[in-house]
Amino acid sequence: MKISDRLSSIPVSGIRKMFDLAGSNSINLGLGEPDLEPPMAAIEGIADAARTGKNRYGPSAGIPELRKGVANRYKGIDEDNILITPSGTSAIFLLANAFLDPGDESIVPDPGFVVYEPHSMIAGAKVRKYTLTEDLLPDTDSIQSSITKKTKVLFVNSPSNPTGSVLDEKTFKAICDIASDNNITVISDEVYEPFVYEGKHYSFVNELDKAVVINGFSKMMAVTGWRMGYIVASKDIMPELVKMNYHMCANPNMPSQYGIADALPTIDPYLENARKIFKGRRDLISKRINEIPGMHISPPRGAFYAFPSFDLKMTSDELAMEIARNGLICTPGSAFGKGGEGHLRFSYAADESKINRGMDILENVMRKLIK
Repeated sequence: MKISDRLSSIPVSGIRKMFDLAGSNSINLGLGEPDLEPPMAAIEGIADAARTGKNRYGPSAGIPELRKGVANRYKGIDEDNILITPSGTSAIFLLANAFLDPGDESIVPDPGFVVYEPHSMIAGAKVRKYTLTEDLLPDTDSIQSSITKKTKVLFVNSPSNPTGSVLDEKTFKAICDIASDNNITVISDEVYEPFVYEGKHYSFVNELDKAVVINGFSKMMAVTGWRMGYIVASKDIMPELVKMNYHMCANPNMPSQYGIADALPTIDPYLENARKIFKGRRDLISKRINEIPGMHISPPRGAFYAFPSFDLKMTSDELAMEIARNGLICTPGSAFGKGGEGHLRFSYAADESKINRGMDILENVMRKLIK
């Protein structure tokens, strides 16, 4: 049997490759998986749903209770703007295939989250990449120069994985103008929206004439294994997106939807506490990194990733492998594109003890390599 060229041309994720290296005694700062406990209302809700027979097929768009709950978190949005998906990653796959035909082009950030490019390629599109500024924000000049007559989609991610950067108002408005002027659809990945530590989150939810928004519950509620996300889109295209969701999964996981719907009305105090915890970890890992010879970072403003640069004559993959051999798992910046070379990504979704132990290992490795 022969696998399709589209699939065989896509490499294994660099994040997963590093994750597979993790030994039982390794400190894993490679995956963005919150170590917090989920809200109790979500746990009780999913268990109650399973016990009371909510285990069968459901609506392809998601249960009304959850769609209404999500809509209530936005102004000017109702449940008909919401589509529940089996994870944020699935939402990206759905939208890539909904908006891209073979021969079209998409534009993705470099460095950027690892699935934007392969999901575009699976849809048959050609991928162009835009660079980031020194502040790790989208370079709007680079975006503009990447546009051709075949460009249909522009991926934007704020707060960003892997950089932790957060769109400022100037960049946000410039992207909106570029999309309008060139008739391009912005696919805005906002799954880290609950975790902004300084400044304001600029969402494309109010720009649904030119954008669709991806968000989710995995990071928000620390339920990464439940695989639950959602899309916010204009009502005129929602029937087509629901059709795509049906052909992708029939319907999202039923018990998980009920658990999340039960937790949403009281999620804000939970998120406030989570932000406080992650901000403290952000401050700790940034301080530790800047104390290590050859490492440099400006504290990220969102998500829970540190993306420091390093001063060594070796690739990020080589450095990450050397660090892994010493018991610390991180992700090479090159896993997120050529623009990530010279960087490493560390997740501070782990507790402070693991962060300190991990930074001790990093410091020891860097001091040896610099000598």
